[in-house]
Amino acid sequence: MKIDAHQHYWKLSRGDYSWITPDLPVLYRDYLPDDLESKLEGLGIDKTIVVQASSTLNETKFLLDLSDQTDSIAGVVGWIDFESDYFEEQFEKFHKHPSFIGVRIMLQDINDSEYVLRPYIIERLKFLADRSFPVDLLVKENQLSAIAKLVNLIPHLRGVINHIGKPDIKNGVFEPWAGWIQEIAKNENIYCKLSGMVTEADHQCWQYSDFEFYIQQIVSVFGSERILFGSDWPVCLLAAKYEQVENILKVMLSKIISEEEMKLIFGLNAIRFYQLKL
Repeated sequence: MKIDAHQHYWKLSRGDYSWITPDLPVLYRDYLPDDLESKLEGLGIDKTIVVQASSTLNETKFLLDLSDQTDSIAGVVGWIDFESDYFEEQFEKFHKHPSFIGVRIMLQDINDSEYVLRPYIIERLKFLADRSFPVDLLVKENQLSAIAKLVNLIPHLRGVINHIGKPDIKNGVFEPWAGWIQEIAKNENIYCKLSGMVTEADHQCWQYSDFEFYIQQIVSVFGSERILFGSDWPVCLLAAKYEQVENILKVMLSKIISEEEMKLIFGLNAIRFYQLKL
């Protein structure tokens, strides 16, 4: 089974997406399952995992409702409020829905690079880890050192780095990103999504070779058993079509891994990590 482990849907009239503005005309419209189904069929992708794009409980409910109506949605990685006194109640409410398969903590826009190490955040991540519940970690490169500390503090956290930790691909910067990724990967409960790379490159004139080192590093330290393919559609449209995103990975990975390993990255690992019942 082929699975896109990271994409988004949104409906602007719901009012949840303050970051999507007319300054981003490619994204400033609704993106719903009807917009993606033909692409999935054309590429032989059976299922997708829809990831939250707004820090609201209402958006998580919207995505879960969408999953009830859409066969191609394998599950929803939603949002709950790590700052709230009602964090556990929010989790338990959503957890009743069979499509609620993960939580994403959005760290990338928080100025404090060690926010994730605050005691009450650690406590809530431990709550999820104790239940073996998957956590998507949306971080920038300068926050990876804190993630390395986090996975030592909570070694049983079932976590996945989104967008390979957002290195500066546009300028070809490898360190300290590569070193921190290697350190994080030592924890066998942590996975990584090969996603979001085109938007970290030059949007107008990226080349396949721009991604080669980064992909090789991820495969080298995580191994083919802990990597997930994600398109990051429709955000990827800022720099590349869905088909191009998939092809970058297929071309680059085919140089270094087998066909059987490709099947892991393009589906089987997502089933295992998110504990999907398909």
